Amino acid sequence: MRLVPKEIESLWTLFTAPAVWAAHFLLCYVGAAVYCAKRSSWGFGFEWVRVGIGVATLLALTMILVSAWLAWRQWGFGAQDPPHDRPTGHDRRSFQGLATLLLSGLSFVAVIYTAMPALVIAECNP
Repeated sequence: MRLVPKEIESLWTLFTAPAVWAAHFLLCYVGAAVYCAKRSSWGFGFEWVRVGIGVATLLALTMILVSAWLAWRQWGFGAQDPPHDRPTGHDRRSFQGLATLLLSGLSFVAVIYTAMPALVIAECNP
């Protein structure tokens, strides 16, 4: 029995990792901007915003790793080298798996770069 069924691997999996990165980006930057704009009305300091960004980053990276694992499985665990350009269903699934795996890697790096300012910014500027 598989933990994740094969049927979940569809065209939607191609967009999973970039969508997770976009949601993470919006959550981090909008959350920090709202906190900094209204910091006097909040009952906590900026360190809690940084902790929230850290938790959101770990969650996003985990989701992207799951997406990458599904893509690697769809690609056939790298058993066949590209290009997957024949007009067959197998080559289409292999190409989609490889493309999803590459997008997952790009999104993983993008999430890390999105969270990096939280490491160096200690407080909101007035």
